[in-house]
Formats: sequence, C-alpha cells, structure tokens
Amino acid sequence: MSAGLPLLFSASGPVATPPGTLQQALIALVSAQVPGYTASLPGSLIDDVVGTDVGALATIDQARVDAINGVSPYAANPYILAQLGLQFGLAQGLLSNGSVFVTFTGSAGYVIPIGFLVSDGTNQYAIIDGGVIATSGTSSPLFAVATNSSTFAIPAGAVNQIVTSVPSPYTLSVTNAQAGTPAQAAETVDSYRARLLDAFGVALPGSATYLKTLLRAVPGVSDRLVSIIQNGSNWEVLCGGGDPYAVGEAIYAGVSTPGLLVGSATTARNITVSLYDAPNTYTIVYVNPPQQLVTLAITWNTTLANFTASSAVNQYMIGAAQSYINSIVVGQPINELVLIDALQSAVSSVLPAVNLTTLEFAFTINGTAVSPTAGTFIIPSDSESYFYVSPTGVTSVQG
Repeated sequence: MSAGLPLLFSASGPVATPPGTLQQALIALVSAQVPGYTASLPGSLIDDVVGTDVGALATIDQARVDAINGVSPYAANPYILAQLGLQFGLAQGLLSNGSVFVTFTGSAGYVIPIGFLVSDGTNQYAIIDGGVIATSGTSSPLFAVATNSSTFAIPAGAVNQIVTSVPSPYTLSVTNAQAGTPAQAAETVDSYRARLLDAFGVALPGSATYLKTLLRAVPGVSDRLVSIIQNGSNWEVLCGGGDPYAVGEAIYAGVSTPGLLVGSATTARNITVSLYDAPNTYTIVYVNPPQQLVTLAITWNTTLANFTASSAVNQYMIGAAQSYINSIVVGQPINELVLIDALQSAVSSVLPAVNLTTLEFAFTINGTAVSPTAGTFIIPSDSESYFYVSPTGVTSVQG
C-alpha cells in the first residue's frame, strides 16, 4: 500500500503528507480492492477504523521523511552520523581521544595505511594520515589516535607494538619518542557534525587538486614545484623536493590508477620508487623538475631631474624581480607585464609609475640570451622545468 502514498517535497526537502491527503489515498486504495466501499458515514465502525489507520499512516510517513532527511550531516542522528563519517575515515573522537606521534622503522617503501593499528599493550591507536618508510629506513612522525575515549597516560616509548599484521619478509617496528596527550572530554555530536561537513567540502580523492594537496604536505616539497600535466590519456606528476618515498606515497594515495602515471621523455628527470602495500608492490614514477638559471639586467629611467633616490629604486627593483621569478610555478613562463607591475609597485613609495620613462629587460636562461616570443611579453619555459634567479642574478641601473 505504501507504493500508493505520495512523497511530497518542498524547497528544503521531503515534508510530511497532510492527513487529509493520506485519508484520500487510503480510501482510494481500499475502494480499488472492495467495490462499493464507503467511509463517509459518520460515527460508523468503518469511519473509526479509517481515522485510526490515517493516524498510523501519518506516523509512518513522518518516519519516512525523518529517515530521508537524516541522511545528511546537517540532520543525521548520532548513529547515521557515525556511518557517514566512516565514508571519510573520520571517526568520532579524533579531536578529544588520547593521541600520540609514532615513528615506524622498517623496510624502505613500505606503506603504512590510514587506520593501521599500534598498541601500548593495553590500548590501541589508529594511524590517521598514513605514511611510508623513507629512504632512511624510518617514517616521519605519524599522528595516531586512541580507539577509545578513556583517559590514560601515554608515556614516551610506551607505544611499541604492531597490531596490524605485516607480511613476510617485510619488517616493521614502532615507538613514540615523546609522551602522548591524554584524552579530554568526549567529542560532542555537534563538533563531530561540523568536522564531517568540512570533509564534504574537500577535493575529491583521485582528482588532480587532491593530489596536489597531498604533495604539498610532504616535508621539503616546494609549493611552486608541484604540477600535474595531462600526457595523452596518462598523467605526468612533477614534484621538486621531499623524500622520494614520501613523495611516492603521496602520489599513490592520491591517484586512483598508478598505471596511468608516466615519466618524462627525458628519462634523467624521472624518479621511480617501489611501494609495498600488502599484498602488492606498486611502481610509482614522477618527474623531478630541473632548474633553469635566470639572470636579469634591468635598465630604468625617470622624468624627474636631479633624482636622488636611484639606489633605493635599484634595491627595490632587484628584490621585486627576484621574488617574482622565484615564485613562478614549474612549467609556467616569465611574463614581462607581470614583472613590470611588480616593479612599479615596489618603487611606488620613492618613484611613482607616472614618472617612469624606461623599463628595459635583458634576460639569460642557462647562459643564453632570450627574448619574449614575437608579438607577446612571454618568455616560455620548458614545461617540466622551473626558473630560479640567485641573490646576485639581478642587476638594476638607471639608464
């Protein structure tokens, strides 16, 4: 009979069906099965039964509306909220349960996944962010949270047992160099709901944006040396800095299909690491972008006669040019229009742009003089390289 009951929606979602509408639907369904049925006689047993049934239907209909509205971080009851949290790997208590930073030692390239369990012999702790054994044979400190909300001390060196199985022949040990933080008051449902809402807004795993976020979080990686290039039907990852295994683990965590990764046609730029995530080994290839050394000679002049702040202008222009060039993202060109705007802003306190008559540039890249592409203000880059100018690589003179 429920198939014949309407489900009404407003701009904010499903809403309860008015009792009158439920009564009409009920009578229509019964009449279809019992010809001649009537419930319009007041005070009759049939009228009494219909009234009772409509009340039951109203209760069921409201439960249906509540169930649909509950599948949302905004309105979910605590149980459904916890189930939604599991989709994001966000367990309740992350902000309040006991926590500790642990370091793993073992076979280089071994992946410690999110949720990996370690123990102090009594309590268990789940790894929150995941990690990898680096070239040195140790991982970076990984954040672990107790799986229960009880309050207990976590002394240094106490977390020294592996709970999640580690297949042979790989070896893994764990310890906490510093004492952990005991549990606070249990996390409230409202706090958990707010964290879950934030999780719904993050970049989709497997997307280029998500992968860039993971790479930039690797210690030693420069933000401007991270880029994801589409190479036909494959993907080429550029990343400068960071331990190769840590970078490889970030790529592995951020891509849905490692087999779609390709390296540079210039093979000397490629870095390849093997990661073991039980029971499989994965080969991760990425590109370490090479540096293109830039020098720049700036010549400027002004309409102002007897100008006395030339040394200040030179100092400001040199600093602004260095900052601009050393901030250009890997694979992106030098844009003289952007450079001009940066220089004008840098010297505005001593020389307004209206008084500048000349701004000329002489660039070299890796010792070779270069000029903008004809008809543009753009000096292109190798798509896999980045520009760098040394502290002495920019000069500025009044011409």
